[in-house]
Amino acid sequence: MRSTWSLEVTLLPGSSDLLGLHAAELPQRDDLCGAFCGALALRAAGIATHAGDVVDQDLVALAAGSVVAGVRDPGTLPFGETGRRDYRLALPAVEDPAVSGTTAGGVVEAIAILSDGQLEPIPLSGPWSVQALDGLFELAAALPGPATLVANLATRHLWGARASIAELLAYLLEGEGEGPPPDWDVGHFACVIGRVRGPRGSLYALADTYPALGAGGVHMQPPDRLAEAIERRDMPAGGVIAVVLAEDAQTLRAGAAELGLQEAIWDNGTVTIGSRPTPETAA
Repeated sequence: MRSTWSLEVTLLPGSSDLLGLHAAELPQRDDLCGAFCGALALRAAGIATHAGDVVDQDLVALAAGSVVAGVRDPGTLPFGETGRRDYRLALPAVEDPAVSGTTAGGVVEAIAILSDGQLEPIPLSGPWSVQALDGLFELAAALPGPATLVANLATRHLWGARASIAELLAYLLEGEGEGPPPDWDVGHFACVIGRVRGPRGSLYALADTYPALGAGGVHMQPPDRLAEAIERRDMPAGGVIAVVLAEDAQTLRAGAAELGLQEAIWDNGTVTIGSRPTPETAA
């Protein structure tokens, strides 16, 4: 007997605009994954300039206090990527590439500054579970204004970004299955933009910072793997920055509190201007 299945696709408000901006901005410049995602959140909400300057990953990096490594560590790039160092603005440098990048607090501060208070970046440090991730996504999806979920995660826990259609469908139809091994092993920022639900499983869509990851930088992840990646138990802490309009912030905050999520900045191991380097894995 032939079976008919249906899939439910949900995009966060503003994600269509974000995807167009994402394609134009790829790839991230070296060490600027957090700033790249922050720029997408700002631009998707209609904030294209600040004080006469264009809002891009460099401007966000400058506002966030990002630091770049003087020499690229090739181990921090996914396979097929060569890196990008054509910085538009002069950014502070650090000798140790293990601690370069952007802090979670820096991303929060930059979005608040560059949006002139129009956006409220809400840092949620966990604890993370599939239930918490699903609940937060549904809260953001129900908001009337644009919403971006910037995840600070550990890539070692994700599926590889080039899962086959067969692997993706098997997960959606059966709720289980294995995808490809992780593409790389770093602390990283990426934007959660949507979710596909099947009869027994669901997958989250991530807008990543390199075109080699997935299809033009967009790939799908099982909820348990994504929640584990955000929890980052085996490396410096992670979390999600929910970027929403200021008038929607109280709704998001109240719902996140009901889910048991703590609003707090986490230390992802990255240094910032004036801070002292540590041996932790950054970004």
